[in-house]
Amino acid sequence: MTCTFRTRTIFCALLTAACAAGIGCGRIPGRPGPGPEVVRPEEVVDFPALYSQNCAGCHGANGVNGAAIALANPTYIALAGEDRMRNVIAKGVAGKLMPPFAKSSGGMLTDAQVSALAAGIVKQWSNTGALAGETLPPYLATLPGNTDHGLQAYGVFCARCHGASGEGGPADGKADSSRAKLGSIVDPSYLALISDQNLRSIVIAGRPDEAMPDWRGDSQHPMTDQQITDILAWIASKRVANPGQPYGAGPHESE
Repeated sequence: MTCTFRTRTIFCALLTAACAAGIGCGRIPGRPGPGPEVVRPEEVVDFPALYSQNCAGCHGANGVNGAAIALANPTYIALAGEDRMRNVIAKGVAGKLMPPFAKSSGGMLTDAQVSALAAGIVKQWSNTGALAGETLPPYLATLPGNTDHGLQAYGVFCARCHGASGEGGPADGKADSSRAKLGSIVDPSYLALISDQNLRSIVIAGRPDEAMPDWRGDSQHPMTDQQITDILAWIASKRVANPGQPYGAGPHESE
């Protein structure tokens, strides 16, 4: 009887120690819990997650209503294409506001993540029927521009909203009612921030989130490639070398 009691006591003690050890090990700081492991940042390829973390701040939470060109625009997607968008995401636009995102260009994303972003934009917001049989002008300019002809074409297609000289003006009934005025498109500071190609993309694809029509506009005839190129040549002619307000003269300069 004594032996049996001692055996049971030892067995219970060992069982209690084993349970305590198991519980204690489970509480070791830093030990992974029973839930799923956290995915490393470079392994994230989910489009919504990548877009919200890297693109939404400039292009809008849903691809619209951002400071930069709307990505949720089927016309723009058809114009640029997935390959070009992938290249711009990877390398950015030198000297402008679009930074490079690929690690190979100094960014934080892998090539797989860059590809996931470009493919996700196309999958999420493309629409093959958006062009209704129309032929898009070329993405890149292929013709020389003429500023005089550009001013004339601007007067026909753009002046009603943007002002006779590009100075902006009151938003008309087709523009976003929350905006009291359309800004100047020839302001040197604005032109210093935006590339010629970005301007061309906006003219061709429009900004539907801001009620700006695409190259087909509101007229009976869409803009021709030459008219687009001429308008952009006229707008680009308003660039200056050092935009912005000049600094006031310092004390040493006024002596």
